[in-house]
Amino acid sequence: MIDSDFHRNSEKIAKKKFGQNFLKDETVLQKIIESMPYQTTDKIVEIGPGLGDLTRYLVEIKDVTAYEVDKELCGHLQRVFAPFIEKGRLKLYCSDVLDHWKHESLADRPYSLVANLPYYIATNIILRALRDPLCESIQVMVQKEVAEKFSAKAGEKRFSALSILAQSCGEAHICFDVPPEAFVPAPKVISSVLQIRKSRSLDDHGFEDFLKAAFSQPRKTLAKNLSAMFDKKDVKEALASLGLHSSIRPHEVETSLYHHLKSILQGDIDGREKESESGGAAQKQPGSKRAKGIKSQAQKISRRKSEAG
Repeated sequence: MIDSDFHRNSEKIAKKKFGQNFLKDETVLQKIIESMPYQTTDKIVEIGPGLGDLTRYLVEIKDVTAYEVDKELCGHLQRVFAPFIEKGRLKLYCSDVLDHWKHESLADRPYSLVANLPYYIATNIILRALRDPLCESIQVMVQKEVAEKFSAKAGEKRFSALSILAQSCGEAHICFDVPPEAFVPAPKVISSVLQIRKSRSLDDHGFEDFLKAAFSQPRKTLAKNLSAMFDKKDVKEALASLGLHSSIRPHEVETSLYHHLKSILQGDIDGREKESESGGAAQKQPGSKRAKGIKSQAQKISRRKSEAG
């Protein structure tokens, strides 16, 4: 199945504009397959199959839909995997996956995403997969620094908005690291295989905007960052209602508390807007009323947490 001419010339074939680094290490390829999470779905979507080294393992497991933007490599894949294409085991699109992802989902049924992602587009692809309601799991090769940002826990140096978004959808962890010499051509950095097992999908773009504000200046306090979006006093009172000090920094707050914090602050704003629309005072609430509103939101969240427990 392997096209020896393409593999011998893989370093010359790799195109910088597509960020191509072909995975050549068979041991790593097998580890990727072995570490894939068990899923009930019978479909795999592969982005950037390249020379088809990982694809030849995937088509033996499940039906595969692959997206390859490089026309030269796409012709190679069509020749090498012709029997699988004819049987319907492999569906190959010779185009940019982002052009197909303009709609809500990348597939017509639940699927697992597997890919060796170019570094320049990795974060965008992962976020789209987190939003895709039919994507059940993500197993991707990315730059180690990117993998750490998605898998970090609160309190860790790499903990970021990306960590919170991944944890909001399920469980994220690094399966293993891959050295530069496992690729042709060899990249300048270490890569990692990142796995995210989804239990839900991202469906709140407002939360993503909230996190952008929260982590806009990671070295500053969370209160200062959020004050660019909300009233400074509201932010401090909301933090206090959740037992958080006003000097706490963005990477020190747990994922669940970010959801609660957004609910409290957004609820306070929504309440003011409704009051204004109904003919009430358009001015900010006095401090005591504002505090009561925040306290009420916090109490509701606390009750929900107790009932869930």
